[in-house]
Amino acid sequence: MTARARAHTAAPPVIRAGTRLRPVPLVPEIGLHQASDPIGLWERTEQARGQGGLDPPFWAFAWAGGQALARYLLDHPRAVRGRNVIDVASGSGLVAIAAALAGAATVAAYDIDPLAAAAIEVNAAANGVTVGAVCADVLDDDDLPARGPGLVLAGDAFYQRDLAGRVMRFAGRGQARGACVLLGDFGRAYLPRDRLTPLASYDVPVPRALEDSAVKRTTVWTLSGPGSGCATTFW
Repeated sequence: MTARARAHTAAPPVIRAGTRLRPVPLVPEIGLHQASDPIGLWERTEQARGQGGLDPPFWAFAWAGGQALARYLLDHPRAVRGRNVIDVASGSGLVAIAAALAGAATVAAYDIDPLAAAAIEVNAAANGVTVGAVCADVLDDDDLPARGPGLVLAGDAFYQRDLAGRVMRFAGRGQARGACVLLGDFGRAYLPRDRLTPLASYDVPVPRALEDSAVKRTTVWTLSGPGSGCATTFW
């Protein structure tokens, strides 16, 4: 049995029943447990937990920002190699897995959804990498971004005002302590463009069930201003 087959077998029932392990469109080097029916999976997740009103299963899709950021990391391994990486709002773990494949020293992937943490574990195993999956809200942790030399990553985290603000404050604390900050986003409502510098853009295929078009032009950004731990030789 292959590593990917073993990972799928080890996945929790909701993940195993509602997803299929398949390549990511922009990053075919990486396979993820992905859902083809978001509404059906959402309903099954609520039934499995015995409660309604849950957040959508963000962990079951390869979102545009995560795909762009993962592609960037694999194409620019010098930005990652030897660094201690923190991936926040990790979802499926796509970005964290890309960081591990690109040569990170350590990778910790954080998400508040316990199913996301489980998905990160099985997805990392399917790709033969080690990622520490942690179910926790770390955005108000003042000490975490200081554990370096560091790289702080976040994809698709700017769809809610409060979340966007917290991610930026977390990223800013990391940058102030010498970490490099890389963000992936196609320009959602609360993306603070005036505080960011674009590094690269990609045409990312996405499910029409999730977005308003089948392809989203998506950018990898870094924080503007002094104090960044991102060396210009990376790019």
